[in-house]
This record gives sequence, C-alpha cells and structure tokens, in this order.
Amino acid sequence: MKILKLNLLLLITLLIPLICPVSGLAQDLPGLTLNLGSPSGPAQVSMILQILVLMTILTMAPAILLMTTSFIRIVIVLSFLRQAMGTQQMPPNQIIIGLAMFLTFFIMSPVFIQINETALQPYLQEQIEEKAALQLAVTPLRDFMFSQVREDDLKLMIEIAGNNLPETKEDIATLTLIPAFMLSELRRAFQIGFMIFVPFLIIDMITASVLMTMGMLMLPPIIISLPFKVLLFVLVDGWNLIVGSLLQGFY
Repeated sequence: MKILKLNLLLLITLLIPLICPVSGLAQDLPGLTLNLGSPSGPAQVSMILQILVLMTILTMAPAILLMTTSFIRIVIVLSFLRQAMGTQQMPPNQIIIGLAMFLTFFIMSPVFIQINETALQPYLQEQIEEKAALQLAVTPLRDFMFSQVREDDLKLMIEIAGNNLPETKEDIATLTLIPAFMLSELRRAFQIGFMIFVPFLIIDMITASVLMTMGMLMLPPIIISLPFKVLLFVLVDGWNLIVGSLLQGFY
C-alpha cells in the first residue's frame, strides 16, 4: 500500500506542470523534496531501490512504448512522403510526429484498453501484485507485436541470441521479440516509402526531360515539378490514401 501511494505521488508530481498552465498557480503549489538518505534497515533499502527503478522506468517509458507500437512505421512513412514531395519542412516535424502519435493511439487503443482492464485497474484496486500486473500488461503488447513481426526477423534474433527455436510463442522472450518487431516495422516502412517515391520520381524525370528539351539547363527541375507534385497529391486525395493504407496495414 505504501509503495502504491508513493508511485501515485510521483506520478502526480510529474503531471503538475502539465495540468497547471498558469505560471502563478504553479508557483503557489507546495514543493516536494525527494531525499534518499542513509537507509536504516533492509526495508528502507528496498524502498529506495524501488524508487530508483520507478524513476528509471518513467524516463524510459516513452521510448519503450514508441518502439513496441505502430509509431515506427507511421513516422517513417510520413517522413518518406515529405522527402518524396520535396516540400522541405512542410509539414513541420511537430505536425508529422503529432499525427503519428494520434494515429498510434488510434491503432493501439484496443491494446491499451485491454491493458487497463486486465492489469492496471486490478493492480490499482490491489487485487493483483506488481509482478502479475506487469505480466498481464505485457501480454497484449506481445500479441500485437506477434501479429506484425516477420518470421525471418524473429528467427534471426533467436539465432543471434543463441537460443533454440521455440515451440510456442510463450517460449520467445520479450527482449527477443521487440528488436525483431522493430526490424519488421522498418522493412515495411521502407517498402511503403519506395512505393510513395515512384510517382513523384516520374514527375521529376518528366520535368527534367522537358526542361532539357527546351534548353533550360540552368533552371532547377524541382522548382517546376514541386507545384505539379503537390497538385497530384491533392487531386488523388493523398492524405486519405496514405493514412488509410497505414491503418489498414494493422488490421
């Protein structure tokens, strides 16, 4: 119970700057000092170690969540799209990352709901212990990664780890599954990126050929082809096609 209260207190402390947009209100809040002094017994040593582990997990949690969800494929495809169109910083990085994040939440919402119902809520209600809650929380993520990972990538990581080929999915360690899942997502993202580049590359080649025929060798083809690429993307409703294809790839 004490550990649960401490975890909630740390979480609330981290969220206070986001919840209070007014600087004056934030200045009126009481301060919180975390003092890890000399332990007086084994119980206090255990408590200090748990606090340090919790702070480490909170620091690494965003990266872990991004690497085990659909965020990898989405953000790479959107970056390829911007490079193929040649629009420099349009849309900006903030918009690309924000769109990728919200699409990730949309795709992963069934997984997050299952984690909340089977692991988080029972743990907060003290119906299960931390170890059981962690195992129940990892299971939906593993099922999602197994649905997207390629067998060749999974086999590669198992061979590199020096393990025998498992008989069931439960025999595959999560630390082996995550890099295999990331490799699979990178491969699919680059495949989609290649397909995105092809029509825009054709427009660049046609524009360069026309300019060479007209003798305008000093005029950069990108200046002429960029409006046509943007027009083509708008006419075919490109955002709908790209986002729709990305979403359907996970279902």
